[in-house]
Amino acid sequence: MHSFQNKVVLITGGSRGIGRAIAVKFALLGAKAVITYKSKIDPSYFNSRGISYYKCDSADAAGITKLVGTIEKELGTIDVLVNNAGITKDGLIMRMKEEDWDLVINTNLKGAFLFCRETAKIMVKNHFGKIINISSIVAAVGNAGQSNYVASKAGMIGLTKTLAKELAAYNIQVNVVAPGFVETDMTAGLSEEQKAAIFNQQVKRKAAKPDKVADFVAFLASPDSDLISGQTFIVEAKWLKKEEKIHFKPE
Repeated sequence: MHSFQNKVVLITGGSRGIGRAIAVKFALLGAKAVITYKSKIDPSYFNSRGISYYKCDSADAAGITKLVGTIEKELGTIDVLVNNAGITKDGLIMRMKEEDWDLVINTNLKGAFLFCRETAKIMVKNHFGKIINISSIVAAVGNAGQSNYVASKAGMIGLTKTLAKELAAYNIQVNVVAPGFVETDMTAGLSEEQKAAIFNQQVKRKAAKPDKVADFVAFLASPDSDLISGQTFIVEAKWLKKEEKIHFKPE
């Protein structure tokens, strides 16, 4: 695995789950890993691993602008941005409250836009950068009861493809990682029926570990991916269409 010695990597929503696994991976690879969190943090966990942390609401435009400026001032730059922060407020469309729609869109999609906008200014100056947006398999296939979440994650894919074109001339690559079912605090709250419905659509009928997603994110942030931009990668999903399962059967 490539070394990220002296590289500054910003991971939004990194206090737990996939974001925390990504932060730990980069710290182990020598990076100056920085995470954001909205409410709760375990200082001892991150201090012991040399990971910096800042409180920030991903729906707060002014707060994001200030934070990115602070990181640049204190650490000199931002080489890699991983937009991972995300929330869910599930409900069928006929019952979904407008505030639940707005909250998810503002945190997941608008937050990614704001962090991309502010961080891109630094990367353009440096003529170097990697942006990895964490979407979800549901962005491609949909999921009943999650119209707000699915819309936000699908929007991230469109955002990524556009930024890849806008920033290509500045040696900045922008890609999407769309995990399948991953063991996190968020998915732990699903009912057994919801989990069963998800697993019935997968060849690999078990949840992936967050560190497997982190491994792929590290690859996309490395020089090995310099020729890859504007792409969406489904990671640890093993989702195949029914007709494809006939040919690719699980052992």
